[in-house]
Amino acid sequence: MGILSVLIWLPIAGGLLVLAAAGGREEGRRGWRADRWLALATSVATFVISIPLYTQFDHTTWRMQFVERTPWIETFKVEYFLGVDGFSMPLILLTTFLTPLVVIAGWETIKTRPAQYFAAFLFLEGLMIGVFAALDALLFYVFWEAMLVPMFVIIGIWGGERRVYATVKFFIYTFLGSVFMLVALIYLYLKSGSYSILDFHSLPLTHAEQLLIFLAFFAAFAVKVPMWPVHTWLPDAHVEAPTGGSVVLAAVLLKMGGYGFVRFSLPIAPDAAESLSLLIIVLSLVAVVYIGLVALVQQDMKKLIAYSSIAHMGFVTLGFFLAWGIVSRTGALPGVAMGITGGMVQMISHGFVSGALFLCVGVLYDRLHSRQIADYGGVVNTMPIFSVFMVLFALANAGLPGTSGFVGEFLVILASFQADFWYAFFAAMTLVLGAAYTLWMVKRVVFGPVANDGVAGLRDLNAREFLVLGMVAVGVLGLGLWPAPLVEVMSASVDNLASHITQSKL
Repeated sequence: MGILSVLIWLPIAGGLLVLAAAGGREEGRRGWRADRWLALATSVATFVISIPLYTQFDHTTWRMQFVERTPWIETFKVEYFLGVDGFSMPLILLTTFLTPLVVIAGWETIKTRPAQYFAAFLFLEGLMIGVFAALDALLFYVFWEAMLVPMFVIIGIWGGERRVYATVKFFIYTFLGSVFMLVALIYLYLKSGSYSILDFHSLPLTHAEQLLIFLAFFAAFAVKVPMWPVHTWLPDAHVEAPTGGSVVLAAVLLKMGGYGFVRFSLPIAPDAAESLSLLIIVLSLVAVVYIGLVALVQQDMKKLIAYSSIAHMGFVTLGFFLAWGIVSRTGALPGVAMGITGGMVQMISHGFVSGALFLCVGVLYDRLHSRQIADYGGVVNTMPIFSVFMVLFALANAGLPGTSGFVGEFLVILASFQADFWYAFFAAMTLVLGAAYTLWMVKRVVFGPVANDGVAGLRDLNAREFLVLGMVAVGVLGLGLWPAPLVEVMSASVDNLASHITQSKL
């Protein structure tokens, strides 16, 4: 069994063990529970095992690495086909890094069915890694759909008062979009005689075929990003989800939409992508500007961060679809690669920053049981250490140089200038709007006048919370100050994609 199979099936097996340990308690001074420790051990082991994906990764080639391939359903030529490149490997590491932190974050706060809660996250981790590692289209689809189940359970059982409404809305949006993707995958199989995603990349297709296939993929990936106007499920899902659910939803699940564009839409249907690129760019800029304005008027911290996620993910799709504007104006492939790189870096950065902000809201909610901005104020007086972390993550969300939030946005704006000045102008609006809604929230929550007597009794971070926020802060500052390790492992894959999509299949 290769390393990718271990990363997929170890968390799933660990989740089954956690369920088996449900209810088992060894009495002690702290009420030690086997299920929590099993979940933590499994998630940490998965992260440790994933490290060689980076240390042994050959960043000089765009070809798939750590490949595992064996027949699965031979009648239909379906294979158990796994591998990673510069696009998928960083996303797998992001997943394995954040899962232990989610387990630790829920250590004391989850009182109802904790074993089932932790098991659901382990199942979700394995399935998400499967999405990023799958190179067989049907295998990809199985993982893509299966991961909806644990997230459905997480929101539906441990969510807020309107959790059933949010869960059903989340499931319907994402499932319906995926149905169109399945139709496209079956068509590509009938056309190529294979379910290999890599074979799809080189498959000759007419413009009409590409257009229909692109729209089918777009239905699935635009919902997952989510792009405006199919974004309305996300704020509800975030508000009702428990803290861990919000972290994984924002940090990893949204990235699957962006990953789908670079793995399927762009390389399989480049001519259709070129024809529709202006539409995607306009939708991305609407997300950046309009959704930023919507975030500005939110009173619920979670909802504000949710809308912020939509605005920041607009940068991802903008960077991916600038290619043809850049080529038509300058003919320079490095500019195309810069846009794609910026989109990928933004995905990783957003995973850290949005996850961290949801963790901060979770810390406050555990103490005061409110997410309303108006219920706080003067938190810095009673929680100075927490306030340092929250200000850091807020500045990263606003794109402060030296933090991860700056790197991806800066690269996308530079690439936008090469395509069209107005693209760059509207894209840069997010730096203004991001600072406005994020810093205004921080001002009212952390530094504003005390609006609630309960704030005076708040206790600062404990060791567990400090560890979780501290680890994410390392990622935010590390990527912001030294992005080269991430950019280098992606460079060969980015250059290959930039070359591929600018060559017509017609």
